[in-house]
Amino acid sequence: MTDRTTAPEIDPLDRIDRSIEIAAEPDTVWGLVSRPGWWINEGDVDPEPEVEVDGDETVLTHPKHGTFRLRTIESRPPTYVAFRWLSGGSDVGTLVEFWIEPHDSGVTLRVAESGFSQLGTPREEWLQQREGNVEGWTIELDAARRFSEERAG
Repeated sequence: MTDRTTAPEIDPLDRIDRSIEIAAEPDTVWGLVSRPGWWINEGDVDPEPEVEVDGDETVLTHPKHGTFRLRTIESRPPTYVAFRWLSGGSDVGTLVEFWIEPHDSGVTLRVAESGFSQLGTPREEWLQQREGNVEGWTIELDAARRFSEERAG
């Protein structure tokens, strides 16, 4: 007898992928993207956010958007980091991954956010959340570019 376990079918709209070119060294960009929750802002990266760190979890408090829990899932400096954006008091949330790919004129910064369909909410609700994040990642990657290029001089 063979036990066959199949992975759950993932909704094709479950994932957001975005990227941007940044004229900065990988270490400069890594200094930003390795910070849990740097993307929670008003379109400009907060250089000194209010955070509490407890092991692999970070609680970030934004004056307008509220409090967010994030767990660092994996970190491979200076090219890859992944965070779980936790919802409410649970350990369920989307996975946010960043890749830094060096090239001659700087780096390509890529982000993927996935797991919307696994949040345990009706499809209409997570699609609405995803829709806001599609635009949000374009804004946040531009903020990362400005922040990193300013520090690169």
